Amino acid sequence: MTVPARPKLYHIVHVDRLRSIVADGHLWCDREVLRRAPQGSELGTTIGMSRIKQRRSNALKLGSHPDLFVGDCVPFYFCPRSVMLYLIDRGNHPELTYRGGQEPILHLEADLHAVVRWAQQQGLRWAFTLSNAGAYYFEDRCDLGQLGEINWAAVEARDWRALKEGKQAEFLLERAFPWHLVERIGVKSMQTYRLAMSALPSLGHCPPVEARPDWYY
Repeated sequence: MTVPARPKLYHIVHVDRLRSIVADGHLWCDREVLRRAPQGSELGTTIGMSRIKQRRSNALKLGSHPDLFVGDCVPFYFCPRSVMLYLIDRGNHPELTYRGGQEPILHLEADLHAVVRWAQQQGLRWAFTLSNAGAYYFEDRCDLGQLGEINWAAVEARDWRALKEGKQAEFLLERAFPWHLVERIGVKSMQTYRLAMSALPSLGHCPPVEARPDWYY
């Protein structure tokens, strides 16, 4: 499968975190989240796995930027309906403390090329991986000319049981991701739509919110 003409990026987050993201004007990397709110609850519900977050922050570095830990970056997938969202939906993974299901989870969508252009203007590092950046062994790149190395068929697959590693390719942006680069918010239901709308500002950047049940399990 060829590289999409305009690859999109997707970050999943609990709807109760949206208000703090808008107020800060950024999505923060895990290390910065912990620095700003050591208990985490002040910012809203955490949906990730704490052991993997610790590994990403303390053990896993990028080959393309050897002094940069994965946990120093804001992570995105190249697709909605990710493997992580599946685990959240099933709610039975032993390392997953969140048990609220996929209903309150938002997809924040951005454009890969717009993000890379902004990062280069700001002097921030970025990379993409060919598989899960939370695993001990992954490969990463920092050249858009190598996007073809991503398994795009796996990324786009709805039945990814035999394609799990390629499905989990990630884009990583150093330290923080600006709110103004979020182009669209996808939700599962009208209930979450209303919660998201109530968290958005009346002035300033306000991306459209859309019910996208096809982005969910």
